[in-house]
Amino acid sequence: METNSRRMQLCFVVIAQSVKVQDEVTGYLGQDVTLPCNFAKTSSAVKVSQVTWVKEARGRKQNVAVYHPELGPSYPMERDRGRIRFRTQSLEDATLIIGPLNMTDEGTYTCEFATYPLGNEDGITNLIILAKPTNTAKAQEEKAGNIELPVAVCTSANGKPPARITWQSGLHGNHSSSEVTNPDGTVTVTSHYKMVPTKEANGQRISCLIEHKTQTQSLPVVLSILYPPKVTIEGYDNNWYLSRKEAMLKCSANGNPAPIQFTWSTASGPLPKSVEVQGNHLLVRNVDASMNTTFICQATNRVGQVTAEQVVFVRDKPNIDRAGTTGGIIGGLIAAIVAVAVVVTGILICRQQQKNRMDREEDLEGPPAYKPPPPCQLSEETEPVPNPTEAESIPLKTPYFESSITDDLFGGVTTTTMEEAPRYHELPTLEEREATGEAGPSLDDEYLDQINPIYDALSFAATEDEAALTPMATDKAFVMSRAMYV
Repeated sequence: METNSRRMQLCFVVIAQSVKVQDEVTGYLGQDVTLPCNFAKTSSAVKVSQVTWVKEARGRKQNVAVYHPELGPSYPMERDRGRIRFRTQSLEDATLIIGPLNMTDEGTYTCEFATYPLGNEDGITNLIILAKPTNTAKAQEEKAGNIELPVAVCTSANGKPPARITWQSGLHGNHSSSEVTNPDGTVTVTSHYKMVPTKEANGQRISCLIEHKTQTQSLPVVLSILYPPKVTIEGYDNNWYLSRKEAMLKCSANGNPAPIQFTWSTASGPLPKSVEVQGNHLLVRNVDASMNTTFICQATNRVGQVTAEQVVFVRDKPNIDRAGTTGGIIGGLIAAIVAVAVVVTGILICRQQQKNRMDREEDLEGPPAYKPPPPCQLSEETEPVPNPTEAESIPLKTPYFESSITDDLFGGVTTTTMEEAPRYHELPTLEEREATGEAGPSLDDEYLDQINPIYDALSFAATEDEAALTPMATDKAFVMSRAMYV
């Protein structure tokens, strides 16, 4: 019975015993790495006598570290002494530290515990070493031409695993990459960006994108395309005249690289004595007849030499038309500025008026902003207005006399008679005439009564005397103009 119980206890111990390690550990080149290993026992009957780390690489096994409680730690590989060590000298914690790492440290490591009576217990850890690459990108100078050439290079050196390189560009180009394995196991990747180099591509920016397991990096590159200078001569205003002071010509050149040398000359030979060369400037102290020539400027960079010419015509007198043209241009600019200012002012005024009108409309729509005064009340002390007297009530009807001059057409005798005629406002109304039986106005004048009775007094019939004296008189009534009465 005791033998069976011991066997059951040992079986339980075998199932319970284990070595705790990590399946995979990642380390970085040049740094330290820790490989954890712990032995957990659940019974005091199990005894551990020794701990051993074994490395397997390329099908070959090697002991790299051994610990014995009486003899201490041991590191069999001479070249690894000082780089490999136990974190603690213990039979339960066999954690191993390796560093600084090199690429040859990569491989499979087995942590073994020698136990009694169970035998060896082990755990396996796979060590992966990464090398962070060194990334660079730069432009390659190429002359402008018609053949496709590499204009930029991007390098990811000494990386593990190899990096992936791509290019980001808006130009019409392509790229190619290559890999080189270094003696330490790292890999260097090189990528070239290729295109047909043109003058327009100079100064354009492209980017090299490097993707690696340790990092992702984007490096900008400014292209440098070499081309000869483009030369122009500035400063001649077609108004060089005799005795003119301080005239100047400027030689402007644009190239890659920038021109470093400027040479002035003339088509007829050396420069006149009255000129002074100041780099890319040609200063003329006094214009004379010797300036009546062709000036030549030559700009030089390491790609080539380019020249430009300027023909100068010297006048006897200043060019007034040129000055007038310049004045016209200036005047036109001033007029344009004034016109714009007037338009802007008009717009601002219209907007201000519109705003004021809207403000007034808002004020009318709302309640009054002030309290109206109370109505005036008649004071007890105020004297009443007296009634008009009898004399004041009498209407003003002063008689009006009009002289009538009658010529005796047959006897040649002229007689003057004074007849009393009523004023217009004293004429009887239509009702008064009907009451006295007088003849009223004709039917042609009845429209006056239909319009307004106030004009009845302005219509009356012609008298017999007037009809006798005036052969052209008609039997119709005379109508006084409303406007005259008013």
